[in-house]
Amino acid sequence: MTCIVRHRVVLACLVYACLVGLLAAPLLAQVKGKPAASGTKAAEPSAAPLKGKSAPTGTKAAEPSAAPRQEAITVNAKSAVLMEAASGQLLASQNQDEKIAPASFVKVLTLYIVYDMIRSGKVKLADEVFVSKKAWEESRRDGSTMYLKLGSKESLEELIKGIAIVSGNDACVAVAEHISGTVEMFVKEMNDMAQKLGMTNSHFDNPHGWPSPQQYTTTYDMAILARKYINDFPEALKVHSTLEYTYSGIQQFNRNHLLRKDSSVDGLKTGWIAEAGYHLLATAKRDERRLIAVVMGAKSISVREEEALKLLNYGYRNFAFESLFTKGQTLDELPVWKGKSNRLPIVPGEEGMIVVPTEQKNKLVKEKTLPEYVEAPVAKGQVIGQYTVKVGTNVIRSIPLVAQTDVPKAGFVKIALDSVVYFLKRGRVVTYIVLGIVLVVLATISLNFAARARRSKQRIRY
Repeated sequence: MTCIVRHRVVLACLVYACLVGLLAAPLLAQVKGKPAASGTKAAEPSAAPLKGKSAPTGTKAAEPSAAPRQEAITVNAKSAVLMEAASGQLLASQNQDEKIAPASFVKVLTLYIVYDMIRSGKVKLADEVFVSKKAWEESRRDGSTMYLKLGSKESLEELIKGIAIVSGNDACVAVAEHISGTVEMFVKEMNDMAQKLGMTNSHFDNPHGWPSPQQYTTTYDMAILARKYINDFPEALKVHSTLEYTYSGIQQFNRNHLLRKDSSVDGLKTGWIAEAGYHLLATAKRDERRLIAVVMGAKSISVREEEALKLLNYGYRNFAFESLFTKGQTLDELPVWKGKSNRLPIVPGEEGMIVVPTEQKNKLVKEKTLPEYVEAPVAKGQVIGQYTVKVGTNVIRSIPLVAQTDVPKAGFVKIALDSVVYFLKRGRVVTYIVLGIVLVVLATISLNFAARARRSKQRIRY
């Protein structure tokens, strides 16, 4: 009787061991498998500057660029940048990190904050803005002005026009006081926003660009700002492309003369101060492809226009544009282990626009790197893999592939079932079952042999 009990106990232990092995097998497989790596967004590769041009510096990773051309374009100005708006790829650069007084380029950041406040609901276009003495005094100085009247009230929408079209310094002070209470507080918001946008080589001291030793920027930083401004608030281009503006019976014209010379140009801002020279931040859209050209430190108005237009034409004529996918488009689905959901849609974290020299268009190599599965929990926007585009060994662009949704961790029962399903899909269950059967058979034979041996000894005694 005792022998039979022991027999059953040992047999039960073996069966239990087989079940444990069955459930634990995926844990072993996980170590050798390819689960998704969690963590922050991977840094993008540094931009490859064109011949003779300086590479981006600063704390952030530089935007990826198209493969460099053998013949680099030269711009007749202190500094210049040509950027593709959707991807942020640099197509040309010249002294892109040289710090220069921004002049009225500052107003693009001022307007970015205004539109950002409107989007967040903190202010409205219909808001009535009081014209203080400080704002009115700007209209008495030598700089550009909207000619606001002391003590009057104007809508925020009207002041936006006065800044974007005729570069009104008085309008900049009025909106700064309306949004932040004082110009000083608004300037703090400007510098905070600049750092948030990645303008690491810029600092601002006022909302309109009047000369100050503490105020400087670079063409690269201005391209970053312009790209963000255009992509976040495309409606602003309708204002920036307006050719003339009349306020209080005074007609003024937009100083961006490229608006009249090229129908594809629809922005963005001009600037000038004696110490730095003439600036032009131009953007154009041709066949749904947008480029941003920044020229700083030109010798005259005509030169800044010629050089900006030269950059735009260079980009459109010498580079091929390819849209791989759109941001948020589902590119793949991965199985989820230990999650409340069984599948996870994978989407690109950025727009999939690629720009390369025309002769390299057919040499693109596209690689999508994803794990075999992901393990819950997974956070929305978590980087799961990478989509890389190369020409030879040169990485043109690396786009993060992210989780489209959150996937919380499942309960114990779901985790156990997932383990079984995962194990079955791995196709290794047969091996473990066969091994378990063999062990059970061997154990049974051993127990039977031992029992017979004991019975034989008992017979001999009697």
